Amino acid sequence: MQLIGVDLVEIERIKKFMARFGTKALAKFLDEDEMKLVKNPSSGAGFFATKEAVSKALGVGIGKECGFKDIKIYKTAQNAPYFTLSKKIIEKYKITNTSLSITHDKGLAIAVAIIECDKKREYPLSH
Repeated sequence: MQLIGVDLVEIERIKKFMARFGTKALAKFLDEDEMKLVKNPSSGAGFFATKEAVSKALGVGIGKECGFKDIKIYKTAQNAPYFTLSKKIIEKYKITNTSLSITHDKGLAIAVAIIECDKKREYPLSH
């Protein structure tokens, strides 16, 4: 089964957040390695959108079942983003593969996350 999640973030919102709280702002949703990948508010917004998109794909949002730190963002040598999930998430949803795309344009950052898993759909396809 494929799960998909999308999130959109205003870059200005993250810029103000970073200006007000500095690196503590990023530490709320990123670990140290992820923070090193954030070069500007655009990439910070993309990373925030990624974590939200992943949690939406799982159908739970950010909270008790899936926290920001359960999702880890990386970049390949070619600068392409990808993510991994905590062991508890992988086991619960029987994750087999993931895909990620992030883009920025006109003051917005958007992330699309696709998760492939063996977990069955929990809601009906029709009524």
